[in-house]
Amino acid sequence: MAAKGRIPQSFIDELLSRVDIVDVINRRVALKKTGKNYSARCPFHDEKTPSFSVNPDKQFYYCFGCGAGGNAIGFIMDYDRQDFPGAVDNLSTLAGLEVPREEISPQQQIKQERRKTIYDLMEKVASYYQKQLRDHPQAQRAVDYLKQRGLSGRIARDFDVGFAPPGWDNLLKTLGDSEEHRQQLIDGGMLIEKEDGKLYDRFRDRIMFPIRDNRGRVIAFGGRVLGDDKPKYLNSPETDIFHKGKELYGLYQARQNNRHLEQLLIVEGYMDVVALAQHGIMTGIATLGTASNTEHLRTAFRYASELIFCFDGDAAGRKAAERALENALPTMEDGRRIRFLFLPEGDDPDSVVNRDGAAGFQKLLAQAQPLERYFFESLHSQTDPSTLEGKARLSKLALPMLQLLPSGVFRQLMLDSLAERTGLSRHALDQLLDETPAAPQPDGSHVSTPPPQANPRSSTKKLVANLPSSSRDPLLFALAMVLFNPRGAATHNLVLDAGDTSAAGALLCAILELINKRPSSSTAMLLGHWYGQAEYDILIEALKTIALLGSELDDEKAQLAFMDTLSHLDTRKSQLHLRKQIEQLRESGHLDKAVSDNYAELSDELKQQLLAIQQLLNQKHQR
Repeated sequence: MAAKGRIPQSFIDELLSRVDIVDVINRRVALKKTGKNYSARCPFHDEKTPSFSVNPDKQFYYCFGCGAGGNAIGFIMDYDRQDFPGAVDNLSTLAGLEVPREEISPQQQIKQERRKTIYDLMEKVASYYQKQLRDHPQAQRAVDYLKQRGLSGRIARDFDVGFAPPGWDNLLKTLGDSEEHRQQLIDGGMLIEKEDGKLYDRFRDRIMFPIRDNRGRVIAFGGRVLGDDKPKYLNSPETDIFHKGKELYGLYQARQNNRHLEQLLIVEGYMDVVALAQHGIMTGIATLGTASNTEHLRTAFRYASELIFCFDGDAAGRKAAERALENALPTMEDGRRIRFLFLPEGDDPDSVVNRDGAAGFQKLLAQAQPLERYFFESLHSQTDPSTLEGKARLSKLALPMLQLLPSGVFRQLMLDSLAERTGLSRHALDQLLDETPAAPQPDGSHVSTPPPQANPRSSTKKLVANLPSSSRDPLLFALAMVLFNPRGAATHNLVLDAGDTSAAGALLCAILELINKRPSSSTAMLLGHWYGQAEYDILIEALKTIALLGSELDDEKAQLAFMDTLSHLDTRKSQLHLRKQIEQLRESGHLDKAVSDNYAELSDELKQQLLAIQQLLNQKHQR
């Protein structure tokens, strides 16, 4: 007899069609009718004015302050801190439904259980390391080190700090007692397999810091060496359950200790987070061996409206701050705040708080520079704004970075400040801004400028014009229109070149395929289909686009805008194909370099003539 498996997607769809998200949220948060939607102060971050919006027609919620969004199931998971099955059970009781389970094969059950038990095993690994810190004969070195760093037993317990004893196979012998467990330890990044098939522990003779995800599950570890071995800090590798570019150490503990977070401090390492907590500052978070990228910051802004970067005052700290600044700009929605704190050279948050206490550290925090001040001061250090040449250089350096800012009051104020510093009028700056491409970001991401529309209908043009630049990418915009009106996108398809397919493009293609199979799909159903997967973050960005458009958007406009965007994407695809053909002509020596270099400025008629030339050359070659 086959085992009971996952909850059928058809039942989740039916459940979402039966419950009313307004009723679900209003039982927990008092909602107020505002036009077609409902609003409230967000339950996921502290705010004085309501930025939390609930759309009863499309059955989703979105917060402009912290970026939280989703359907009724997602709200229950985040607000009641339940897992997915628990949230479904909760709503099913409300709707008077019994939760069914699919029949799965023994092979599927094994695969499903392996993934589930990998989390269980990682929790056992954390407990094992904690026990070693208490009981292992060589643990005193680790205890002495932690005491020397000012750590109490209580804080070590709260952060589950442990000890990986010296030796190559301590963990392997203790928890790798079966082939299945050994494979799970490999999958979790805790064991390393050599070419000859032999296994050994990844972490040895290190103080261990478990890394927990947003739901509190142990997904990885960081290890701090006790001696002089390198590397000083060692993190778990990327695994199916751990992606270091997305996770923030200490965020789970910060959320557990602060129901309403107002501020988060972004520091460099585990010990900084733990040392701050030791002195009652339970708001420290750290990236995991990488610079703070835009995704890290968007995650942090879901829970707090202010972020403070803490950097060393040396050259390396200044360089790290420059990278952080560029990654921070696209996240600066109105109502958010970022500041930069540079500590005295040779200090870090750990040393400062242990020497000066919480009060001394808070005094330093009060001196942290607002983003706008640090932005212009860092550019002034590269120019001489007292000269005309310096002012021109200041504009050239600043404009590509200001292009990264989302539309809003803060962006306008930054441009006003640049105008004042350069003597240029706002009209002149706006013209220069339109001609300036956005700066590439250190993390490789890109903020798109408005897409050129191919014969756009007035509805699409107006909708796109009212969006911040970060929401104008044609693929993301099309995705938002499909999410708003899935039925209007039925029977449409999108084919993208494999080399040009972004994550948003791949998701858009997948949603269109799903809608054609299930034409009754709703906004809430589509959100539920990808909940817990990497694509879900892209859907939340699309929700933001919908929420920004507000009452301007209806089903008819969404359908027209989607069709216009498809037309634009087809045109862009054709242009890219033609550009490749022109490049081939140039490489073959049949096209003058000066002409091909100025391809973007050629008229459509001349482009077609160039294509005709290629066709003639091809025919000649075939003869």
